[in-house]
Amino acid sequence: MYIGNIEVNNPVFLAPMAGVTDWAFRTICAELGAGVTVTEMVSSRALVYQDKKSAKLLRKNAGSICGAQIFGNDPAIMAEGARLALEISGCDFIDINMGCPMPKIANSGDGCGLMRTPELAGEILSAVVKAVDVPVTVKCRLGWDKGNINVLDFTKRMEDNGAAMVAVHGRTRAMLYTGVADWDYIHKVKDQLSIPVIANGDITGGEAAVKCMKRTGADGIMIGRSTFGDPWIFEEVAYALRGEAYPGRPVLADRIAMAVKQFQLSEEDHGEKIACLEARKHFAWYLRGVSHASFYKREITSLNTMADIYRVAKDVVRDLK
Repeated sequence: MYIGNIEVNNPVFLAPMAGVTDWAFRTICAELGAGVTVTEMVSSRALVYQDKKSAKLLRKNAGSICGAQIFGNDPAIMAEGARLALEISGCDFIDINMGCPMPKIANSGDGCGLMRTPELAGEILSAVVKAVDVPVTVKCRLGWDKGNINVLDFTKRMEDNGAAMVAVHGRTRAMLYTGVADWDYIHKVKDQLSIPVIANGDITGGEAAVKCMKRTGADGIMIGRSTFGDPWIFEEVAYALRGEAYPGRPVLADRIAMAVKQFQLSEEDHGEKIACLEARKHFAWYLRGVSHASFYKREITSLNTMADIYRVAKDVVRDLK
């Protein structure tokens, strides 16, 4: 498949997730088989106002095709924000968030709030497409709620206004992350568009990835929360899509070594203090499903230095399997 003029040989995407898909985590996922990554969403207004903290979120990772995701609801500011995001990051494409369901975002008319104002969404997309010389993509949901599912009309409008690709999460804004993703709606979107469609929602492993691809007919899949503490899901999915048996996750010692590598990258990017705060949630995710890990999960909640991380990692490998 292609995103505009960009050839995508491995259409398995890491979903952009605020507070999760920073440069360090994206780098690890790319190393383990994510073909396309996207930054955390960044406010176009913050970029225009030269907020350094927002700009820092746009660091492009190596090892995959990488997009920069922006959000906002003003066409002119979004256009300038996109231009700045591209200038800062050097990313391969710009992605517009029209799917975030969080009240703080959606109720302000950003993210999934744009699905309630499709004409404005079209104007934003058109303005961004004109402002940058890379492909522009859109991530959206099925609609605002069960009574307002407008993804078919909405995605057609996106195609008509220049989107190079759409990624559809098979839930409404009201569902947040509950219930079951509706892959059949994604299939309907794919049927009506000529641009690539990426399926997102409930892709929990290799078997689910294969089922999703068959059910939706999508050009690729996007994996979000199932990556928490488990970037090896990209390896599992790759095996499944090739029709091969997956040999399984690495042993715990190797998984912990990868976690530590992520935290070292995070330190390089954010500094020790922020890296340790981030490690508190990521390290706990890496220990999900590990027997007798509760003691170390409590230890993780008070990580303050890289030395703490190395100590806990050493103890986990020594004591757990």
